[in-house]
Amino acid sequence: MISFECDYNNGAHPKVLEKLLEDNSKQSRTYGLDEWTECAKQKIRTACGIQDASVWFLVGGTQTNATVIDSILHTYEGVVAVDSAHINTHEAGAIEFTEHKVITISGHDGKMSASDLDSFMDDFMHDVSYSRDTSFSHSVFPGMVYITFPTELGTIYSARELDDIYSICRKYGVPLYIDGARLGYGLMCDQCDMDMQYIASHCDAFYIGGTKVGALCGEAVVFTHNNVHPHFFSIVKQHGALVAKGRLIGTQFDALFTDNLYFDISRHAIDMAMKMKQIFVEKGWKFFVDSPTNQQFVIVSNDEVERLSKEVEFTHWSRFGPDHTVCRFVTSWSTTDDDIETLRQIVNG
Repeated sequence: MISFECDYNNGAHPKVLEKLLEDNSKQSRTYGLDEWTECAKQKIRTACGIQDASVWFLVGGTQTNATVIDSILHTYEGVVAVDSAHINTHEAGAIEFTEHKVITISGHDGKMSASDLDSFMDDFMHDVSYSRDTSFSHSVFPGMVYITFPTELGTIYSARELDDIYSICRKYGVPLYIDGARLGYGLMCDQCDMDMQYIASHCDAFYIGGTKVGALCGEAVVFTHNNVHPHFFSIVKQHGALVAKGRLIGTQFDALFTDNLYFDISRHAIDMAMKMKQIFVEKGWKFFVDSPTNQQFVIVSNDEVERLSKEVEFTHWSRFGPDHTVCRFVTSWSTTDDDIETLRQIVNG
């Protein structure tokens, strides 16, 4: 079997493993106070163009989202996201488990529109269904906005779209948080018109995904405006997210942010994805959404799904009528030309 199921089914990039082995015999301080973690933080600050950014390392995406969102929201607040958002569809209620509601609005190909967000916030603030003065006090208050880059459907925001969303957030005084589980793949795709510095300057917090982009595990959370909770360390520990051997994640990000590795391997995945996409185009399959990133969603007949499943691992994303299925195929930093050629032969039967 060959796998295009996801972008975290390999171990770590060889240079990440080399760095872990290189420093393995050295002793260090614990809980992320080691030299490699500090070095990684500084490299990330430089990449973001914000030297006073607060950088934290956590283990995985769900843990990161739950911890960051819980640290930002008050007890009576929820987080606004599109209906297809990862925190609403694929995190097993992790946000609700922290007793914060995910408040959904309609998405468009996985994306939130600034106009929809503005309309929602305006309607909420001017709701007179209870009384003129205290109406929204009866509701979960929208305390922050969550988007992903890329989205759950592999699409990306333009610089203008992100700027518009952030402007609405500032208009209503709510922070914007960006889930960057696949951030590298979004930044390095052909359609992207912004860089990490632009991302950092157009949100209040975001995270740089490592688990899906070359690390064994780990995500780097960046608070961009001196806005990290003063007791974030304790909040991380409350969520069971504090790694005693913090160097495990710090060392990996030190390697990923050396010599442009994070961006180079992300670009490789995009190159592989575009070759894979061409296979589907030549086959005549239709796309569920036009994704420029490493996730490709194609509409495949159920008979073909059954045939392919005998030789290829991929995600059966959703039904598409009675006779077809939306299938997700994903490339990663580890995908090779040989993998793509094997897929081509299987698809073409």
